[in-house]
Amino acid sequence: EVQLVESGGGLVQPGGSLTLSCAASGFTFRWSSMTWIRQAPGKGPEWVSAIDSPGTTTDYLDSVKGRFTISRDNAKNTLSLQLNNLKTEDTAMYYCSQGWKDYRAPRGQGTQVTVSS
Repeated sequence: EVQLVESGGGLVQPGGSLTLSCAASGFTFRWSSMTWIRQAPGKGPEWVSAIDSPGTTTDYLDSVKGRFTISRDNAKNTLSLQLNNLKTEDTAMYYCSQGWKDYRAPRGQGTQVTVSS
């Protein structure tokens, strides 16, 4: 059974930073692309960043390019997302998801990021 557990969210002021983590189990993590997906209240999900299985190819939503960095540690089965220079529009529930930008793929319970002054 795929299990994904996100952590690291919180309340931060605009311009602040957070590091999100995702602990993966129940599948062969090192063989799987992974994606961070977010969903703001009243809006549909949108992929934020994706990384291929070896961690050599990444992609970012245009609005987060230069501010967010995705990474993974295949030895520890963990996925991370460094969020810098946060903006109020980044407020959302953030989920890690198995696969490459696949909204149908399993995801965790999410971690809330709130950017507010």
